[in-house]
Amino acid sequence: MLQRPFRLRHRRDFQRLRAEGKSWQGAPFLISVSPNQLPHNRYGFIVGKRIGKAVVRNRLRRQLREAVRSLHHQIKQGYDLVVIARPPSLALAYWDLRQVLIKMLRQAGLYVI
Repeated sequence: MLQRPFRLRHRRDFQRLRAEGKSWQGAPFLISVSPNQLPHNRYGFIVGKRIGKAVVRNRLRRQLREAVRSLHHQIKQGYDLVVIARPPSLALAYWDLRQVLIKMLRQAGLYVI
């Protein structure tokens, strides 16, 4: 689980990312990134009702959180990131989901290793 300081929790943070952030699209995800003036990253996850019922959405959200937590030290620090899940993400197993996330972070220039 991501620790509290590493999470985006306020609506204004999500709105700021929507307005100011730069986005990268892939089939399973959309990633928005914006600098945050902090020494660490903060992450937010959006899994809409189009994805499925609550059990399915929560499972996908947990998988995304775990993937980001495991990659946290390999991502450039000082950014706010929001990962928005799309319906094709349901077809991915955890390790595939993680690989797609790494690929998208590389496209964004945030994956260090």
